[in-house]
Amino acid sequence: MKFYHRLAYYLVGFTIGLFFVAMVLSGKDTRCNYFPNARVLNDIRNKPFLYDIEASRRLSEDWVDTLDIKNTLTNGDVDFDKSNKPIDGGKLYIVYGKTKKNKEITLEIINYPEKAILRNIIRKDK
Repeated sequence: MKFYHRLAYYLVGFTIGLFFVAMVLSGKDTRCNYFPNARVLNDIRNKPFLYDIEASRRLSEDWVDTLDIKNTLTNGDVDFDKSNKPIDGGKLYIVYGKTKKNKEITLEIINYPEKAILRNIIRKDK
């Protein structure tokens, strides 16, 4: 069999396979979180998110708001050297992010199996 016949058979099969994969995955809410940072942030975002008293006090101040928290939970960086420590039946995670005004913030989040609690918001002054 000549090369272009083999190539044609391969491309036809590959196209049919792509079609079936697209049909299977199109109706599902699939995410490809392969890296630990993305997995942790996705896990925290998909749980009920509560605010501790200290975090609520910081949110009442003018330098940070809930939109900054959401952006940090989407685009932030988890510090695994300081994180993943057991605390009160959950795990403490330290997440670094930025506010709308491009100020650096640090979130202390306790991740429980059924919920996530924002314990504190720390402002990094330069």
